[in-house]
Amino acid sequence: MNFGVILAGGFGSRMGETKKPKQYLQIQGKPIIIHTIEKFLLSDKIDAIIVMCPIQWMEYTESICNEYFFDRKVSVAAGGETRNETIINAIDFIEREYGLDDKTTLITHDSVRPFVNTRIIEDNINAISNGNACTTAVPATDTIFISRDGFKADNALRRNCCYQVQTPQSFFAIEFKKCYNELSREQKGYVTDAMGVFLLNDYEVHLIMGRSENIKITYQSDMYIAESIFELENNRQLKNIALSLQSKLQKEVKNED
Repeated sequence: MNFGVILAGGFGSRMGETKKPKQYLQIQGKPIIIHTIEKFLLSDKIDAIIVMCPIQWMEYTESICNEYFFDRKVSVAAGGETRNETIINAIDFIEREYGLDDKTTLITHDSVRPFVNTRIIEDNINAISNGNACTTAVPATDTIFISRDGFKADNALRRNCCYQVQTPQSFFAIEFKKCYNELSREQKGYVTDAMGVFLLNDYEVHLIMGRSENIKITYQSDMYIAESIFELENNRQLKNIALSLQSKLQKEVKNED
């Protein structure tokens, strides 16, 4: 089975003073997390969706999911203290509720990246079907320096070799749990995402091409950018509908002639 795992464990401290974590803030009249879940529901290849959130926000998360996705394939579970511990909790939840096998696949995604699309999600799934852990990424557009002390640059990386990591990140559940359990306490302390877990275990990690619009809403300024992207996408959809209707009318007129 393919599980969309929505990682909603953050509290949004970089967003500034808000009464709710950033994933619950509204854009276009809906919580950001709801927009994100909707994108996963558009793919026929996603069998179920697990939303991982802070335990103190579980009741609220369940209530908004029931409001928008009543009787749909969306469940809510408690996250962990770190991103990777949250993924372990998701795997344990899936094992209890659905069972695990060698092909149980997790497509993990940040709850505050509402501009993922079906192409990216299904490209991840296709890569996993070939046995490859993968992450969504885009080529870096800025020069990246390495600095050990935060004051002076030690080295500059070759930009044509650098990629900015996005999500989804996808992999087999059993493989991730095995790799995570083999890490030392020190490694678990500094590895920040699932792909780091695989790389520390000498696994290949394949890159899936993302898109520039697939932003992570982190700062207040990102909210304004997200509103603009939604407006552009809505205008694009209206244009496509208009072109489709125009084509249909032209065919009808031609048939009448």
